[in-house]
Amino acid sequence: MSVARVLIIEDDTAIRSVVRAAVEADGGRVFEAATVQAGLALAATERPDLIVLDLGLPDGDGRAVCSALRASGLVPILVLSARGGETDKAELLDGGADDYLTKPFSTIELRARIRAQLRRARRADPPRDQAAYMTHGLVVDFEARVVARDGVEVHLTPTEWSLLKALTHHAGRTVTHAQLFSRVWGREYGDAQKYLRVYIAQLRRKIEQDPLRPALIVTEPGVGYRFAAPRDP
Repeated sequence: MSVARVLIIEDDTAIRSVVRAAVEADGGRVFEAATVQAGLALAATERPDLIVLDLGLPDGDGRAVCSALRASGLVPILVLSARGGETDKAELLDGGADDYLTKPFSTIELRARIRAQLRRARRADPPRDQAAYMTHGLVVDFEARVVARDGVEVHLTPTEWSLLKALTHHAGRTVTHAQLFSRVWGREYGDAQKYLRVYIAQLRRKIEQDPLRPALIVTEPGVGYRFAAPRDP
């Protein structure tokens, strides 16, 4: 297995040292940047497998950096934030983050979240027996990793892509909270239902014609979710 390449964009030297130690403890290779400009440059030249991004950078807003990084590719982004409110977390996810960690954080949890994101990214290859999924105006091209709704491309984060892939691959069948959580994040941290509620809501806003009355991703109360629409002929 190749060595994971992790880019840390953080102006606090102490926090960078903690993140570096966490990545290297699991055998990863680290690149460091203390500014927006340096971070974007390293992201373009080093092509990291994961980016750990602080929001409070000296030369720019981390949210803008997150949006710029998301627009340029599907590399997972783990945001470090001093704000832990639900609204703040939702804004981070809207901005393209795949996960967030509230400061102060434990090294154990940081390592677990990094491993989970890297594991999810490695598993995101398209299923061998399914090149594309089409239903009711939604097209999911697994080979090109492109999603379109009524002919308009939909931009997903890596986490949203993994969730959609898991659901469409098992269309017509209920996928439990535990199964989805294990498939996307792993079993090392967090609460499956809590995480899924946030990310499923994000995904619905992007692919459902009416997110408040979802027709594609159906909730099975207390159990999980089911991608209900049949495939087009």
